[in-house]
Amino acid sequence: MIRFIMLLVCMSTIQFNLLSQVGYQLSGTVSTGNNSPLTGAVVYLYPIEKGSITDASGKFNLKDLPAGRYKIEVSFIGYKTLSDSISIKGHQTFNARLEVSSLSLQEVVVKDNYAEQRKREESLNIEVVNDDYLKMNLGGSLMNSLERLPGVSTINIGAGQSKPVIRGLGFNRVVVVENNIKHEAQQWGADHGLEIDQFAAENIEVIKGPASLKYGSDAIGGIINIKHNQIPAPNTLQGNVDLIGKSNNDLIGSSLSLSGRKNWLHAGVRATVLSYGDYRVPADSVVIFPDSYSYKVNLHNKRMRNTAGYEHNYHGTIGIIKDNFQSRILASQTNSKGGFFANAHGLEPRNVDSEVHDQSSRDILLPYYNVSHFKIANKTKWRKDQLEIQFDGGFQRNFRQEWSQYTSHGYMPPTFPDTLPFSSELEREFKKDYYSANLNVKYAFNDQLSLTTGLNTDYHKNDIDGRGFIIPAYNRTGIGGFLLLKYALSEESALQAGVRYDYGNISIDQYNDWYLSPVVEGNDTTYHYLERASETERNFSSFSWSVGYNYNPSNWIFKFNAGKSFRMPTAQELAANGINYHYFRYEVGDADLSPEVSWQLDAGVEYAEPLFAIGASPFLNYFSNYIYLNPTSEFNQGYQVFYYTQSRVLRYGGEIHAHYQLFNSLTLGVIGEYVYSLQLSGEKDGYTLPFSPPASAIINLKYQKDKLGFAENAYFSVDCRLTAAQNDIVPPEDPTPGYTLVNIGLGGDIRLKNQTLSVSMQVQNLFNKAYLNHTSYYRLMSIPEQGRNIVLNVSIPFSTHLKSN
Repeated sequence: MIRFIMLLVCMSTIQFNLLSQVGYQLSGTVSTGNNSPLTGAVVYLYPIEKGSITDASGKFNLKDLPAGRYKIEVSFIGYKTLSDSISIKGHQTFNARLEVSSLSLQEVVVKDNYAEQRKREESLNIEVVNDDYLKMNLGGSLMNSLERLPGVSTINIGAGQSKPVIRGLGFNRVVVVENNIKHEAQQWGADHGLEIDQFAAENIEVIKGPASLKYGSDAIGGIINIKHNQIPAPNTLQGNVDLIGKSNNDLIGSSLSLSGRKNWLHAGVRATVLSYGDYRVPADSVVIFPDSYSYKVNLHNKRMRNTAGYEHNYHGTIGIIKDNFQSRILASQTNSKGGFFANAHGLEPRNVDSEVHDQSSRDILLPYYNVSHFKIANKTKWRKDQLEIQFDGGFQRNFRQEWSQYTSHGYMPPTFPDTLPFSSELEREFKKDYYSANLNVKYAFNDQLSLTTGLNTDYHKNDIDGRGFIIPAYNRTGIGGFLLLKYALSEESALQAGVRYDYGNISIDQYNDWYLSPVVEGNDTTYHYLERASETERNFSSFSWSVGYNYNPSNWIFKFNAGKSFRMPTAQELAANGINYHYFRYEVGDADLSPEVSWQLDAGVEYAEPLFAIGASPFLNYFSNYIYLNPTSEFNQGYQVFYYTQSRVLRYGGEIHAHYQLFNSLTLGVIGEYVYSLQLSGEKDGYTLPFSPPASAIINLKYQKDKLGFAENAYFSVDCRLTAAQNDIVPPEDPTPGYTLVNIGLGGDIRLKNQTLSVSMQVQNLFNKAYLNHTSYYRLMSIPEQGRNIVLNVSIPFSTHLKSN
């Protein structure tokens, strides 16, 4: 570990003595909407991450720029950030006027020209959001904040955690990338959240559809690409204070960030602290598993007892930046602790001391979990002329423990032995060490043709502990390489094609029970430590490919993409053999499972003009061997047995969006999404897939004004979310009734002398409606989602200039 960190430090301090070269120059001015110059505005170019600050006349000048296409970003406190794309082929001028951003296409994303450009360049369907959008739609977690995006849903775990789902695919089929490093934790578990600080995200790209070409196995459903810790402009010190409160679970919290740059050296830190209590539902009681367990639970003050928790997250970065070279180290530590709903966990939920739990809504009693996630990564980039080389390497350690009161079941002893190396209350423990490295080389032959080649490798080591068993310890290694060719057929059309090869190995450890069980052979009975998982080693390999085409005449966007991708089975799918206490079921893996292989067609069409836009993005997806949990009529230790199995699956659906500006400040928007899945083989031939999201739509009305009273950039919006009933189920799933929710939001910027405060407020589930979310973690227990929730966020930015040497 120490050697690995030292290697990253060495990588970050490498100095390149490059030959000086004559580059191009970009100059211009930054002004307000009424043409007043802005002094101290930050102008920045990506991906070379080179910037300048405007002088007293609002002018800036960037020198020694190599030819190429860049993202330019112009920002100033109190004004909306302007982002655009620019192609530099000689000395050029760029003038920016900072005004209120126009209303977003689809009325779900605060957009800029850069987001629009990314959609035109990417052949897969993509959504781009920034921190303004995230704060306007702040949910219980980062993934909840993305739920308004078409095609994106979540598996909610109470009010504080969630997992991403893209077009009905989640868990290990969606890759979450943070600062170019794949986030790796215990994502196979439905009750495991995502250990990422939502306040640290500054820009997020959601790619819908198979993205295995660049990111390898597990990206078969899509990508959540999270970017933060942007490099500050030279000789600046800036930061932000976020204050947040939520009424439903009495959440209070704050996040403080500070970053600065002195010439070529830059650094930044962030700290986030959140604390919340038991969340409320619009019901006085719930019935746990009404079709089987059927136990009524009374709720004190409508609170889900023992669902309180907290988060403590810390981030740091340091790096160097030169004209053609930059390198930085990013480190983070996230810590969280939260309770499981006491009446729906373990073997005997009836035996819950409700009086003790109901004394306080903020205590965390058994059962509960605690998770810590440490991450350190190095990002190094070198660029000269048409050549760009980038290296991303990192180490992560995810440590998760689940605690509950010891309860004997099966042949476990009535009294827990004091000779074992773990506590009687430690239900399960997972410790994963993850190493990864990515090397990408891009060469632009000319303005039309570019070639990117990459090599990715990673290593997982997952250890387990505790009295319960669900998955064994395992090691997993993967390596893959790809080639991606992009060719611009004209100014309006482009073709891209790529191929990838992956090889993976998984080595599963043997596991035996820590207690003796009787084994009857004829008339003899002997006692053994039963084997739950045998020692297993599997190798997997596959070719993937992708072909895409974009055509963007005038106000139109046409795109098409076809591809093949694959996914290695997880250790849970291969070797699970135990009780899932959270779902009251016994899960069994299959060591002979084949890797998933998927073929997909994606298309998109969009027409946009200043007052009106409409678009659609259909897809067709075929799995030759989709892996899922199949319920059976068998029982083990009193629990229904579910087997991991495979079947051929056909999936299709898509998203639609439209908006129309009714008046200067009032816009009507709508988005909709639909996914259908059909099993074509196996025991459940003719059924859909478990936890398939129902069709849904959002109708939005938004009023936005440059100046409204004492508030600037003021807005008021109303969302009406329509969700259809989900009657296409796989037994023992229950149908879920449809529902309608109303959410409102308002906010704006308030100036107090020289300080700007950005305020946003939401009222979620305005009418406190009781409803069931078909993809929620608690849906199988018939527990409704949280009731009315008022969310208030106050953001206070600050900055100053440092003297240059």
